Amino acid sequence: MVEFLSDYGLFLLKAVTVVAAFAVIVGTVVAAGARGVREERGHIEVLHLNERFDQLAAALKDVVLDAAAIKQDLKQQKKAEKDAHKASRKAQKKRRGGVDAEHRAEDRRRRLYVIDFDGDIKASAVRQLREEISAVLTLATAMDEVVVKLESGGGMVHSYGLAASQLQRIRNRGVPLTVCVDKVAASGGYMMACIANKIIAAPFAMLGSIGVVAQLPNFNRLLKKHDVDFEMLTAGEYKRTLTLFGENTDKGREKFVEELEQTHELFKVFVQEHRPQVDIDRIATGEVWFGTQAIGKKLVDEINTSDQYLMDQRDSADLYEVRYVAKRSVQERLGLAAEGALSRTIERALAGLQQSRFFT
Repeated sequence: MVEFLSDYGLFLLKAVTVVAAFAVIVGTVVAAGARGVREERGHIEVLHLNERFDQLAAALKDVVLDAAAIKQDLKQQKKAEKDAHKASRKAQKKRRGGVDAEHRAEDRRRRLYVIDFDGDIKASAVRQLREEISAVLTLATAMDEVVVKLESGGGMVHSYGLAASQLQRIRNRGVPLTVCVDKVAASGGYMMACIANKIIAAPFAMLGSIGVVAQLPNFNRLLKKHDVDFEMLTAGEYKRTLTLFGENTDKGREKFVEELEQTHELFKVFVQEHRPQVDIDRIATGEVWFGTQAIGKKLVDEINTSDQYLMDQRDSADLYEVRYVAKRSVQERLGLAAEGALSRTIERALAGLQQSRFFT
């Protein structure tokens, strides 16, 4: 069994080496072709979700309803729009009584800005998130709302720390923030979610995992068996605590665990600051709960899906989906494809080998 594991480990290392070499060659060719090509920044795309919902309803009504029913529906729709307009004008008039021009400028329909965040281990989507938030904050005010549809099982500490900081920008501007979780917001994902004024989760969405983990194998004995020397030179007592190929020490392990505990404590403090209603010692165990369980532990505020939440808001607010789309040349797309293939290969072949600290 030991011999099999040794052979298998060597096979994995060889496979990764071959793939990495191929990726380097492809990357070199792509980089050479991309020299002199001006980098194009992306652009913001905005979709008016109210119109999208209306189009969906109209398409269904056109097939299901007869002419008389369609006519009656249009009549009711116009009446509803008229009543909504009257109510809006009445509310504006009430707010306006004696206020200054700055406040009168806010006499408009409330806006909801919808942003998607689909997080991987590196929280790569933060590249788009930062641009989308910057765009929204040019217009959003305290009477509006930002809705982030968040899906993430967590990942690297520093990456999700930056992603959470981007959401904090919304709170710092006094704009209400709602996070909707349809599938999962665990670990680093929950670190982002807890910043919101309100967290909405689907019944079977997974939340929590407030803990820190790091794992890696050590090939030192395997190298010794094959008479392979490994040397690592450092300056600083704790520059490297645990390694893949060197001989790890008890002192190094203790220091590494100490760092994990420190990170966990920072995580707990962060959640407690943003969700003071939770019993942090009870929930910061690394456990995960479904939405219907999480609401009892005050990890979320409401059980609902993002789709239903948005549909419930469409009669009282204008809904805008905001998305940042990066423009890339053919060479850049090829380079990203090669990088993605390498990343996926390494993740699948050597899952868990990284020494980086993870929330997941």
